[in-house]
Amino acid sequence: MIKVVLLGAGNVATHLFEAFQQSNEIDVVQVYNQSKNRLRSFKERVSTTTNLKELKKADVYIIAIKDDAIEKLSNQLPHTDRLIVHTSGSVSINSLSKHNRHGVFYPLQTFTKGKEVNFKTIPICLETAVITDYIILEKLAKAISQAVYNINSTQRKALHVAAIFVNNFVNHLYQKSNEICEEHKVPFEVLHPLLLETAQKALEMNPLKAQTGPAIRKDQKIIESHIKNLSTQQQKDIYTILTKSIQETHGNKL
Repeated sequence: MIKVVLLGAGNVATHLFEAFQQSNEIDVVQVYNQSKNRLRSFKERVSTTTNLKELKKADVYIIAIKDDAIEKLSNQLPHTDRLIVHTSGSVSINSLSKHNRHGVFYPLQTFTKGKEVNFKTIPICLETAVITDYIILEKLAKAISQAVYNINSTQRKALHVAAIFVNNFVNHLYQKSNEICEEHKVPFEVLHPLLLETAQKALEMNPLKAQTGPAIRKDQKIIESHIKNLSTQQQKDIYTILTKSIQETHGNKL
C-alpha cells in the first residue's frame, strides 16, 4: 500500500483525497494545511496538521496548492530524500527543493468543490527525475485512473496552455453567450444541444474539419450585422478577434 501525505486542502487536494480514499492500494496518512479552518472537512476522516514538523512518514508527499506557493513550501519541508511531487500544470519539476527526490503528479481536469468527478477517466501526467520514483507514481496514478501519461515539464507547460484554451476560454465564451441570451430574454438552455454537439464533434473528428459558421463561409454581411447588434465593445472585440482567427486558420483573410 502506498502511503500519501497531502499538502493542501483546496479543490485539487480535496478531489485527490476522495479518489485515494476509494482505492485499496492507497493510504492517505495525513493532510496538511497552514489554516485550521481549511482542515475542518478532513478532521473526522484522517490525521491533520498545521505544523510541517509534525508531518508523518509517507511514500509520497503531494503538494496541491496554488502555483506561486509551491517552491516556497517545497523548501520548507523538514525532510531529505523523500519523494515530493506537485500537481501543477505549469510549474517545472525543477522548482521543487533539491533536498528531496522530486516529481509531478498532474491530474488534467477542472476541479470545483462539491462537483464530483470520475477520476478513472481523468488523465494523470507524471514526471520524475529517476525511474524508480516514476514506478511509484505510476502505481499511485493507476490506482485511481485509467489514463496515465509520461509528460515532461516542457510538454506539460504546453498542455496546460492548450487546456486553458479548451476549458477556461471556452467557458468564458459560454458566459458571454449566456450574457447575450439574458439581455434578449432568451433561455440559455436553447443552446444546450448545440453546445453538446459541438463538444462531441471536437472529440470525434479534427476540430479543424468540424468548423462551421459565417466566418469560415466568409459571409461578410452576416458578420457585420452580428457585430453591429452586439451591445458591448467587449463582445464586439471578441467576435472580431475570433472571426479573424477562424478565417486566417482556414486561409480566408478578413
